[in-house]
Amino acid sequence: MASFRFSRLIVGIFFVVCTIYPSRSFAQEVFDFAAVSAIAEKLSQSEYSPPDSLSDIVKNLSYDQWRSIRQRPEKAYWKGQKRLFNLQFFHPGFVYDRSVKINIVNQQKITVLPVQRDWFDYSGLPLAPQIPEQIGAAGFRVHYPLKNKNYFDEFLVFLGGSYLRAVGTDDQYGLSARGLALNTALAKGEEFPWFREFWIVQPKQKDTGITIYALLDSPSVSGAYRFVANPGKETDIDVRSRLFFRKSVEKVGIAPLTSMYFFGENNRKPGLNDFRPEVHDSDGLQILFDNGEWLWRPLNNPRYLQVNSFSGTGIKGFGLLQRDRDFHDYEDLEANYHQRPSLWIEPTSDWGAGKVELVQIPTKDEIHDNIVAFWVSDSPVSAGDSREFSYRMRWGQGEGFEPPAARATATRMSFSEEGMVRRFVVDFSGHNLQSLAADTSLSANVNCSDGAAIRNVTVQKNQYDHSWRLSFELIARPVSTLEKVLPDNGAPIEVRAFLNNATDVVSETWSYNISRKTGL
Repeated sequence: MASFRFSRLIVGIFFVVCTIYPSRSFAQEVFDFAAVSAIAEKLSQSEYSPPDSLSDIVKNLSYDQWRSIRQRPEKAYWKGQKRLFNLQFFHPGFVYDRSVKINIVNQQKITVLPVQRDWFDYSGLPLAPQIPEQIGAAGFRVHYPLKNKNYFDEFLVFLGGSYLRAVGTDDQYGLSARGLALNTALAKGEEFPWFREFWIVQPKQKDTGITIYALLDSPSVSGAYRFVANPGKETDIDVRSRLFFRKSVEKVGIAPLTSMYFFGENNRKPGLNDFRPEVHDSDGLQILFDNGEWLWRPLNNPRYLQVNSFSGTGIKGFGLLQRDRDFHDYEDLEANYHQRPSLWIEPTSDWGAGKVELVQIPTKDEIHDNIVAFWVSDSPVSAGDSREFSYRMRWGQGEGFEPPAARATATRMSFSEEGMVRRFVVDFSGHNLQSLAADTSLSANVNCSDGAAIRNVTVQKNQYDHSWRLSFELIARPVSTLEKVLPDNGAPIEVRAFLNNATDVVSETWSYNISRKTGL
């Protein structure tokens, strides 16, 4: 779990639910998404209630102390009940300075789960006897026999704010998803909603899926969520959300994804002292528009904050993908970046008009998540509004959500000392290209935004791996005196390219954004 990077997160705390609805049993009532939605709506009609603090002894745990505390496997919830799932819990402390309320739903009967101190192994921590007996949980993880029937693998985690992570059979944890993103990359600062309460439906003995409800809260919004998780080679999670806004929000990010990109073949900076060829949890943003166009934007570690939007008449899917899958792409025996999952989002309801936004934040190392992607509606959100969104998360190696045509597999670039001429080399690979003879007259459609021009476009077959290579030069006009004093030396240049075989488009659209001065 060392790869968790939640330094910016706020986690849940015990919430006295009787302030939301009267104290009563749900034994004779249906508990479902509508019930959680009613709780969220009522919550939105009152002032936001910040969480209580933990006891000082828990709140002041150091990272090493917190890391040393693990739940005892024999105390896993549902262990020994011949179910295909069991639960384990995260101890509060360190940056996880709140506990969340966890309920178990069993045949409509709701039981509050009192997470106890004796559920945890404190590894001889001297402070352990002083920790409260009912410590609560900062979050939880779900286990399932993902690889073989004799071992329960951890495949899903809810920990920190509204964050969750999942893996498929062949994956190791990498990027994260969130319930909601508010005002990301705005000058006013980001607001971090959190899941303050969960209802976990007890699965039947032969169930291969699990349902989890969650109550989201923040100063500006409350919301109801339902997650139906089905683990496997590709772990799918069907999400339904209903949001109730206390306040107007300038930017609401739906189905937000958070990842890390330090460097790759497209932006290995001079002087970088690292033996690895690439370091990232994801290497690109993929989007499917409703007109059938597939777009690929390689990620970047920019010198300055970079925010890009991708608009279309509608979105059929988007996601942060890890396309480089060979160990030799990374040469990292510890992090195993080649096994990090991709995450694809497919709307399952009508989201209306909007855009996908990509936020790329400069980072000097690999311990920080610096990439965010989400969908933003064109319709503004005001106090008192409600919105509903449904979608499917697909966590895995990406085989199930690849474009049918050729895809970009590598982006490389060089530029002159003056920074005026840049050469791009983009490799495309796909079944539709492999069998084409080397003398096939493939062409490329390459264009760029104002401030630059394209020249020397060539397309040729790579005889060694049967991919096709597009290369071209981009010539930028000189940076003006005014642009030199701007933070990023003027508006960046957008470049787009795709391959044609006669009149047929045979590849996805490759898209890139570069600084006028740095070329990165």
